[in-house]
Amino acid sequence: MNAQSKKITIASRESALAMWQAKHIQARLQALYPDTLVEILGMTTTGDQILDSPLARIGGKGLFVKELEQALADGRADLAVHSMKDVPMNLPEGFAMAAVGEREDARDAFVSNQFKSLADLPAGSIVGTSSLRRQSQLQARFPHLKIESLRGNLQTRLRKLDEGQYAAIILAAAGLIRLGLESRIQEYIATTDSIPAVGQGALGIEINAARTDMLAVLAPLNHAPTAACVEAERGMSRALAGSCTVPIGAYAECHGDEIEMTGFVASVDGKKMVKEKVRGSTKQAEKLGQLLAEKLVALGANEILASLETH
Repeated sequence: MNAQSKKITIASRESALAMWQAKHIQARLQALYPDTLVEILGMTTTGDQILDSPLARIGGKGLFVKELEQALADGRADLAVHSMKDVPMNLPEGFAMAAVGEREDARDAFVSNQFKSLADLPAGSIVGTSSLRRQSQLQARFPHLKIESLRGNLQTRLRKLDEGQYAAIILAAAGLIRLGLESRIQEYIATTDSIPAVGQGALGIEINAARTDMLAVLAPLNHAPTAACVEAERGMSRALAGSCTVPIGAYAECHGDEIEMTGFVASVDGKKMVKEKVRGSTKQAEKLGQLLAEKLVALGANEILASLETH
């Protein structure tokens, strides 16, 4: 953005949560650059339109990103804001992640109108989640529960719970907190019990890679510890060729210059699961992720992933 360009356009999905995220970045940019007009270009993505199939079946999380990238490619927008957990592990050529914002609570949340915790659910209770990662960890801990697919934006998912279609649902705590719906959370599930999705709770800002002028503009929005943790998590997932079509998760925390990270791979029913921990320097975040992947492979991760592909 040079001195002449007095406008920044943010591409965003139109769901309430996506718009909250875009407005959050809009406010940050407006505060940094008071003379610049910051606009939001709302878009409906394929992922928002196809709501009757599990994500894993219709092509995964990239469905929420493609249309936004098209707007970056043809210059209708200068940046796009994503939940990092929706961003494919390898960005298409011509795009770059310019900044990663400070992480919100990365935990999964237990939401129910009748029960206070997962442990309270009677056998056969229907729990809604669209995530194979959540499903596998739930089934491993509570094999007596029945897991059913739950798609749609946050409001739609809560409505389905309120209509009585589920005894409980599992959602990312970050989305509920951001939309002021924290009171719906009955229990925060510890990251040791439900390892989050790679990048969960963090916002990423994507640009057209040719727009190097945007790097300096967006640099103040980058939160270095979060960026390092997310890079480590994505490094693990990338090394394992992970996507939302397989039960995989990783959670990294920064302690000064060090990252501590846990990762897992599981079968959908949770009967086979490998879990491992690593610790290392924030300067070697991606490598640390690869090391964790290697440790998981040594424990049998590849066999689990291979068996998933044949189903």
